[in-house]
Amino acid sequence: MKEIKKVAILTAGGDCPGLNPVIRAVTKTAITKYGLEVMGVRHGYFGLYHGDFIKLGLEDVEDIFTKGGTILYSSNKDNLFQYPVKDENGNLVRDENGKLVYEDASDVAVENLKKAGIDAIFILGGDGSLTSARDFARKGVKVIGIPKTIDNDLAHTDYTFGFDTAVTVATDGLDRVRTTGMSHHRIMVVEIMGRGAGWMTLHAGIAGAADAILIPEIPYDINKVAEKIQKDKANGKDFSIVAVAEGAKSLDGKQVVSKIIEDSADSIRLGGVGALVADQLEKLTGSEARATTLGHIQRGGTPTSRDRILSARYGYAAVELCMNGGFGRMVALRGDKIIDVSLEDVIGQKTKNVDPNGEYVTLAKAMGICFGD
Repeated sequence: MKEIKKVAILTAGGDCPGLNPVIRAVTKTAITKYGLEVMGVRHGYFGLYHGDFIKLGLEDVEDIFTKGGTILYSSNKDNLFQYPVKDENGNLVRDENGKLVYEDASDVAVENLKKAGIDAIFILGGDGSLTSARDFARKGVKVIGIPKTIDNDLAHTDYTFGFDTAVTVATDGLDRVRTTGMSHHRIMVVEIMGRGAGWMTLHAGIAGAADAILIPEIPYDINKVAEKIQKDKANGKDFSIVAVAEGAKSLDGKQVVSKIIEDSADSIRLGGVGALVADQLEKLTGSEARATTLGHIQRGGTPTSRDRILSARYGYAAVELCMNGGFGRMVALRGDKIIDVSLEDVIGQKTKNVDPNGEYVTLAKAMGICFGD
């Protein structure tokens, strides 16, 4: 095997608390322990396509562990294996039916890595970003995957970095609307991120003492939520807290879509279910209801100590895996141990969703929390 002398780090997909601590851990371990040269790929796969590399030294990463986001920037619209074609003026090209035209631009990225003399690349991302990581591994690129998503829905790892921070922010949001709900005797609905998996909403809802938790895995009947609120009111509780995931589904299985981003690899943008639920509950209960959407504040800000530690463990383990030739694999947390699994096993598997009959839902229901089922 060719000796590893120069490595690169790429952050792709949505930004996430903990990205910078991972970049720091990878860079410091690679330089301090192994004397490697470290490069950063700016703007995710977009930067890989354009050869946008910068050198990373110890001084560049020393004080980034408290910062949210990523110093390398990111993009969540670029799948180089299905890249939208643009004309000489930068306009998207369409076929005769008006549909966008795509091409496989991955060879350009592979050539850019070769020109830069990069022997291996660490890719920090969720399901979509790591799908491309797997595909690059199939093309012979020496890839190490590091799991990142605030949704915590990636298969084969117990926790992804960023999840703890996002849950902490969401819990704080529930705590804060609780006081105004109590003051005005209102139903306070808080919309929390989570497209297909309700882990954030479930954890925050339990921690924030929500009266109802609505998640994608359990289709809800709004009438049952209203009945729960009415029952609590009859028992003397004059306010209610409802935590709802942005991907929550009513009994008809529909999710609320806010807009479509045509040239994005993941074109559907969810949002608005919180306002819908608040409006429905106000009509059904006769109580005043207000909706709050936490949105991107869940992604930003200082990562929690737990996320910083997990990020450091992932970063260190990723470098060790690289130096031991474990390419085409992803570091993961299993129990309290860092392991590694094949990207082939991670990608294409069913995402890790909340079990409607699992421990967390069971304990929540035992405490009187309604899921609308």
